[in-house]
Parts: sequence; C-alpha cells; structure tokens
Amino acid sequence: MFTGILSLIVFLPLGAVLVILLLPPNEAKQSRYIALLAALATLVLALIAVARFDTGVADLQFVERYDWVPFLNVQYFFGVDGLSMPMVVLTALLSVAAILASWHITHRTKEYFIWLLVLETGIMGVFVSLDLIQFFLFWEVDLIPMYLLISIWGSGRKEYSAMKFLIYTVGASAFMLVGILLVGFAGGTFDMIELAHSGQEWIPNLFISAQGVFLLIMAAFAVKLPIWPFHTWLPDAHTDAPTAVSVMLAGVMLKMGGYGIMRISLSLFPEVVEDISTWLVALAVVNILYGAFVTLQQSDLKRLVAFSSISHMGFVLLGIASLNQVGFTGAALQMFVHGTITGLLFFLVGLVYDRIHTRHIPDMGGLANRMPLIAVAFFIAGLASLGLPATSGFVAELTVFLGAFEVWRAATVLAIFGILLAAGYILWTLQRIMFGPPTARFQHVGDAVPADIAGASLLLAPILIIGIYPAFITDIIREGVLPISNLYL
Repeated sequence: MFTGILSLIVFLPLGAVLVILLLPPNEAKQSRYIALLAALATLVLALIAVARFDTGVADLQFVERYDWVPFLNVQYFFGVDGLSMPMVVLTALLSVAAILASWHITHRTKEYFIWLLVLETGIMGVFVSLDLIQFFLFWEVDLIPMYLLISIWGSGRKEYSAMKFLIYTVGASAFMLVGILLVGFAGGTFDMIELAHSGQEWIPNLFISAQGVFLLIMAAFAVKLPIWPFHTWLPDAHTDAPTAVSVMLAGVMLKMGGYGIMRISLSLFPEVVEDISTWLVALAVVNILYGAFVTLQQSDLKRLVAFSSISHMGFVLLGIASLNQVGFTGAALQMFVHGTITGLLFFLVGLVYDRIHTRHIPDMGGLANRMPLIAVAFFIAGLASLGLPATSGFVAELTVFLGAFEVWRAATVLAIFGILLAAGYILWTLQRIMFGPPTARFQHVGDAVPADIAGASLLLAPILIIGIYPAFITDIIREGVLPISNLYL
C-alpha cells in the first residue's frame, strides 16, 4: 500500500508546478490555491508515513531502489529512518506555513509559487536520498529557486544577498562534488548505506587522504549549517528575503547541513571525526556564544532572529561532537524543534512587518495591545527559543547537554551560558516590541487573519506537543541515530 510513498512526497509539488504552468494569465491568482492544496497533500502523505513508521527498528523503511545510471553505479534510492523521517515532516509543515505566509503575494504570482514548490521538492529529495549522486543533485536543485525568490521578491539589497548566498553555496558544493566522486569511485558505489557498512575498506583506494576527502565534503555542510566563520551569508539572506523564504531557509535549509554531517560525514569517516572532535566542539561553542553576543546587538528584528539561528545551530554541532547516542539524538531533535520555532518566529516577524512596515526594534512598542494573537504566538515562540520547560526547545537543548556533558564538560558549561544570553536577548526583545506605551502611529494596525492563524498554529502545535510529550519524536530519532553511534563505541 505504501510502495512509492516517498516518491509521491518528493514529486507531488512538481506535479502542482505543471498545473500552475497551464493556468491562463488572467487566472494567475489561482496558483496560490493549487500550491496550498499540493503542500497540504504532501503534508498528509508525510503524516501517513510517520504514522506507519516502525519506531522499534533502526532499518530503512519505505525503500525505493532502482538502477538509474548503471555504468556509474548510480541508483534511484529513496528511504527513511529515524534521522530523516522527522526532517520530511518538518519540510512538509514549513512548506504549508510558507505558502500561507505568501497569501498576499501579487507580483508575478505564478512564478513565485512555482519556485516555492520546486524548493520543497529539492529539500525533500535531500532528506530521502541515499545515493550520493542523487543526494548532490537534490542539494543543487534548491539553489535556483532560493536565488530567484530572494532576488525577485526580496527587499533591500536583495540582489547582493541572493548572489552572496549563491556564491557561498555553489563554491562549497563544488568541493563536496569532488569529495563525493572520490568516495564513489574508491568504493565502487555511491550507496551511502553500503559505504557506511563496508568498514571503510574503500579508504585505501582514495586518491588523497581520508582527512582531505572529509574536508571537501564537510565544506558544503559547514556553509549550510552554518558553522563560523562560514556564516556571513545567512544574516544578509534572511534580512532581504521574503517571509516565506526566511521560514524555509531557517526552518529546513540550515538543517540540510546538520543532516549531511550526520548522514554522510559521521557515517563514512568515523576515524577522521574522532580525530577532529575537539575542533568540532570548539566550533560549536564559538557558534553558540558568538551568535548570542551578536544577536544582543541587533536592532533589526529579522536580523536578530537570523543571528539567533547561528547560535542555536551551535547546539546541533555540540550534540554531534559528543559522538554518542544521546548527543546525536539531541542534535537531530534540535534540528527539528529549531525548524518549527525559528520558522514560527520568521513567520511572525513577517506578520508584524506587514502591519507596521518597519523591523527597527527601537521604533516599536505596545504592539501587544494592537495585535494580541500575534503577541501570544510571539511569546510562545520566544520562550521556546530560550528553552523554557514544557516547550520543545527545552527538551532538545537538555538532550544535547546530557550527551555532551559526558565528554565535554567545560564546553557544555559554556554552552549553557549561551542559553542565559538567549534568555536575555529574547526577553529584552519581547519587552521592547510588545510592551510599553502604545505607539501613536500603530493605533490602527490589525491582528492576525485566518490564514495567519492557520500558519502559526501549524508550527505552534509541535512546539507544545513535543514540550509536553517528547517521546512523540525521540522514539523515532533514537533508533535512527543508533547505527551511527555504534560506529563510535
């Protein structure tokens, strides 16, 4: 019954693209309904898959495998486990929220929703691909729609930010392609699972050292996560991107970097990772503290959330650097919950900007009186971001700390200091924008409309559900990271 469900999840948005292309020019506004219907159908399929997912096994599920380019040993190879299944659901959730955030787009409407759906297909393909070449192709598919969505529908220095994003990601991807080809030809296959289970028998066949190939592949993941000092493209891209693109960029595109590290770097190069684990934990602490300190200095609300993402991605790297099952579970959980929390924050920043036409924090104040529904959602998202108990942010960060403290006690203490800084900038920001005397020029602004409430509710639900009952997702993730953690026993 479920044969081919992953292909449906990946390519259903592309089917909607074909329908939108057939729309006559005077029906362009109908593209938003087609895009929403496709995204909702994809979400339903993802939820069906997760409902049928067996949390008691670490094996791949819903596998689809066919020869694609036989003379190069390249396969059409889809499958999910506990590491990738949550990412598929996250992508589907955020895609629906992104389309709802775009409901009032009027400029080149057909093209906008076409590129948003192509972006969803590309991201989905990354999370379910288990052939290195196929993984790389989907990785690259994301670049074109992201570049066009920022450069055409963005604001401010949109062309500069879009080009900066493209240069960073294309440059890093070129290194990754070289590394993938070296691994594939040395191992005689591009099958990630086979290469991971081979006991590194293919390592002596590499043309350069394993450390060199690891760094080539790691370059793309370091830029995408992003790891300091490869982070500078992110604040610019967020600041100038439309709301929906910021939701997708922070919510799932950054997670492609963390997922790639866990799926490929950790699985194929365990000895190299053990040798450089001290560097990984050092970079994790730098990400956490640098991101938090810079966030405190921001006066643009969108840029503030962007820099907070850099800090929170440091927790993913800290969990990875622990090299144990608890840390890996925390890293994967942090990717999911950060996607919902920061996706919601960017969604709400867009709603505020649409109403008051400024993101300059000193100009704001008293907005809770004018937009109480948006204010409540902002508070929940903010408190989850700083890791308040009973929210998903607390569960993820605690799991990361429990895994890391076994190995890196000093680094974990420093990372906890990053949580204190997060509490400072989140609470200070909420106080400045939501409280204080109402600003006269904002007296007539409106609150959330039904489309806004629907989009925010989609992301609020997992924040609260996971915060109250984390086993809802940790049972899935724990078995998924088990084969990876077994390499480091």
